[in-house]
Amino acid sequence: MDYKSELNELILTLVKEQASDLHLGVGAPPIIRINGELITLIQKPVLTSEDTVGFLREMVPERIFNDFVIKQELDFPFEHLGEYRLRGNAYFQKGLVSISLRLVPRPKPFEELNLPRILADISHSKQGLFLVTGPVRQGKSTTLAAMINEINMTERRHIITIEDPVEYIFENEKSIIDQREIGMDTQSFRTALRQSFRQDMDVIMLGEMRDLDTISSAVTAAETGHLVLSTLHTNSAAQTINRIIDSFPAEQQDQVRYQLSASLIGVFSQRLLPTVDGGLVPAYELLLNNTAVANLIRDDRIHEIDIIIETSREHGMIDFNRNLAELVRSGKVTLETAISHSRNPKNLEKML
Repeated sequence: MDYKSELNELILTLVKEQASDLHLGVGAPPIIRINGELITLIQKPVLTSEDTVGFLREMVPERIFNDFVIKQELDFPFEHLGEYRLRGNAYFQKGLVSISLRLVPRPKPFEELNLPRILADISHSKQGLFLVTGPVRQGKSTTLAAMINEINMTERRHIITIEDPVEYIFENEKSIIDQREIGMDTQSFRTALRQSFRQDMDVIMLGEMRDLDTISSAVTAAETGHLVLSTLHTNSAAQTINRIIDSFPAEQQDQVRYQLSASLIGVFSQRLLPTVDGGLVPAYELLLNNTAVANLIRDDRIHEIDIIIETSREHGMIDFNRNLAELVRSGKVTLETAISHSRNPKNLEKML
């Protein structure tokens, strides 16, 4: 098999069919994901162990491939013909190589993504910490990219992104954007974040806050006059704040509560729901920091934050159930879909 030409054809199919992912595994033809559904490319041959290894060698340098054989896990970027960028992951299963590739589209505006315009206002904050949260594959990176794009198109600022791997590619418009990839441009999130203080940055985007050192440095950056955007794999605003505080030793948690109460801008928690027409639409909640929220964080009463969100619509906050109800009323999602994703289904049913 000519792996270069076959890979070229598969990626063009991915783009043409508006698919998000491509899976290459031994014993099956290539499989793509369209609007959340896996579709087998039955016109393609069943892949062998030689094929998956051949595809991977086509996408990564030999030294990276050799390192993969030893570590058995690999995240890697792949750029196709200078036009399309993919995020790849290679791994072993039953002793055989499998590959997952995700097509990374160009940043889109909030309206096209069905995201609230208030995120644009938050993007123009001069300092503070703003987090986009949710499980994996729920569009967090896409939301962050829209926020970076908003800044880039409207303000002259120095933006540094630290990612593993780089996902969206930005071109300088009004802003200067430096994109640093773990393993290629820097050794770790912690190292890159600490060095960014010496690089005259205004905005820093962390692909993920993975450990205590990174979280601590991000909070410090937000306190010292920088806008920090990042993600966490949490399910709600309250859980996000608890996760950050619980990352620290017990003797430091009171200090962290004080720091967060002063530096947090807000938390945007999102899910992607299947629509009635076969697409995907985000459902979300938005917590914005204010005096009441800051007091709850400082006083370790984070469990009361959900009540603040529910009763602060006039202040720009968005309750998850209320957003689900709007999606149902607008005919975008079914009642069954909304209920299955609600954290409080009985309350949602009362709204409808």
